[in-house]
Amino acid sequence: MKNKLFLFVFALLLNGTQLIAQEINWMTIEEAEAATKKEPKKILIDVYTNWCGYCKKMDATTFKNKDLIAYLNKKFYCVKLDGENKNTLTFKEKKFNFVDSGKRGYNELPASLLKGKLSYPTFVYLDKELKVLLVMPGYRKAVEMLPIVSYLGDDIYKDMKWEAYVKQAKGK
Repeated sequence: MKNKLFLFVFALLLNGTQLIAQEINWMTIEEAEAATKKEPKKILIDVYTNWCGYCKKMDATTFKNKDLIAYLNKKFYCVKLDGENKNTLTFKEKKFNFVDSGKRGYNELPASLLKGKLSYPTFVYLDKELKVLLVMPGYRKAVEMLPIVSYLGDDIYKDMKWEAYVKQAKGK
């Protein structure tokens, strides 16, 4: 009897720990591109730097929101992309290198995705064919980000303008 009770309590604790520890399944850009070929999904790219205070704040708050985590893990491949990554990155069969510029430098891939307007954090949303849907600079709280990711993730953008979507959502 004690063994069954122990196993039951252990199972509850294990499940509870998994719920608490749920995180966004971050991957590299190469991993996301490969995954999208096997199982097509949109991609969310979080372009950040190690010194960016708002990037760290989003990691500590926004990206800890359980509803946002669940939605992103279901509908998107999520990529953390350091704007100052010194490695050569490959995306869509093209190589992107680090450019030594000023004090820090930058990687050509985030610079390309952001059309040279490097600002952190910036979020790049790609469709299943790896085409840019939206580039969104700046810090966002989870309550601000959820409508955006659902608008794109559920393909609402194909049938409804953003303004109409926001107006409809406020009416609920």
